[in-house]
Amino acid sequence: MNQLKKGSKKLLNAWAFYDWANSVYTLTIASSIFPIFYSALFFKSTSQIKTVWAFGFEFKSTALITFVTAFTFLVVAFTSPILSGIADYVGNKKSFLKFFCYVGSAGCIGLYWFDIAPEKIHLSLLFYFMGLIGYWGSLVFYNSYLPDIAFPEQQDSISAKGFSLGYLGSVLLLIFNLLMVMYPQLFGFDLSISNSIMENGSEAEINEALKAVKDAASFEAMKISFITVGVWWGLFSQYSFYFLPKGVSSGHKVTKAVVFNGLRELRLVWNQLKLNLRLKRYLYAFFVFSMAVQTIMLVAVYFGEEEISWGGESEKTIGLIASILVIQLVAILGAFLTARASSKFGNIKTLIVVNFIWMALCFYAYFMKTPMQFYIAAGFVGLVMGGVQSLARSTYSKFLPETEDTTSYFSFYDVAEKIGIVIGMVIFAFIDQITGSMRNGILFLFVFFLFGIVLLYRVPKYSVPKEKLEE
Repeated sequence: MNQLKKGSKKLLNAWAFYDWANSVYTLTIASSIFPIFYSALFFKSTSQIKTVWAFGFEFKSTALITFVTAFTFLVVAFTSPILSGIADYVGNKKSFLKFFCYVGSAGCIGLYWFDIAPEKIHLSLLFYFMGLIGYWGSLVFYNSYLPDIAFPEQQDSISAKGFSLGYLGSVLLLIFNLLMVMYPQLFGFDLSISNSIMENGSEAEINEALKAVKDAASFEAMKISFITVGVWWGLFSQYSFYFLPKGVSSGHKVTKAVVFNGLRELRLVWNQLKLNLRLKRYLYAFFVFSMAVQTIMLVAVYFGEEEISWGGESEKTIGLIASILVIQLVAILGAFLTARASSKFGNIKTLIVVNFIWMALCFYAYFMKTPMQFYIAAGFVGLVMGGVQSLARSTYSKFLPETEDTTSYFSFYDVAEKIGIVIGMVIFAFIDQITGSMRNGILFLFVFFLFGIVLLYRVPKYSVPKEKLEE
């Protein structure tokens, strides 16, 4: 197949379509069904504090997943510079994109066998680790394609289109999976009970037996939903893999020296940033406000579960899932509105306004208590979530200098994001632990958005020549 020209519609659509393929992971695994499934594993525990043994220690259930998640982000942060350096040197970034995609897909499928039994917990956590590192690791190489396949004037819109496709595709699969969980009988799951209970049991015993088999069927449906995510991710990514270029081929082979050169990629990029004041100051701002954005996205479901008065367990489950769907659907609109605003007012001004909205949401979340208030917050989170993610990515891409070494620059971008996630989660958890309320943690994130706005105001409007840099 002849390589498609940069800026061609087919190439742009192929790149954006990878968002359709991989975004099902974040919605089903990270945000909705897996947290519910993980909590259900501990449901029958008689202890008020749910614990699990792993790595020779006893962990609180949510703490264990948090530690594994933070560890995964650290692994991605420290390995992506090495891998991106190798990819640029050899010119095979698509091979790395495929590798992480398939690792993540296999990890999602492996979650079908997730179990908290001591003899199974470590393999289970390995599958969880594979899904998480596959998703975030692939983004390093996926994002680095943006300046390769799109001209600067195309990058805002195609970045927004990618996020929108991701939100749409993930919502479609989530709705399918939720129907399977809520109505397992419609998908062929056996809900029959023994004849002896039907013939000799009381009405209460029959109802209890029916509820038990339906709960078991719904639990099995959750496990199957993990397989659908892995298959969806691996299958739909093939369209992107078919059209995306392999990379800027150099003909070089990977050697020990190349690996060590990869370790120097961050330092080299940092030295280049010193010659580009606009890019350096933007990266400072991105690190701060992204830290807060990603933390909110990771803890939103847990905040809603703990701090909102739902009235009952079933109402809580339905309410949280409905909120997630609201966020995803509104995010499609948010990504396009932000792209339109950036074309009219500029990227930095638009990001400043979006950060002001995030600040207001932190203040609002501190006081909200009812489900309706949570739904309203979810709507506004979706509106600015889609906007800030797509615009932050395309702004960084537009500020890059002329270079073929785009993967290394985007690995630096991703390292900043991942380290920010770890710091944000640790700070939030520390405040939650000390004060006993997640509300205080959310309110504290107000400070990060305020600091991010200040740093965005310091980003020069135009690229600053080397001799005029203010060190």
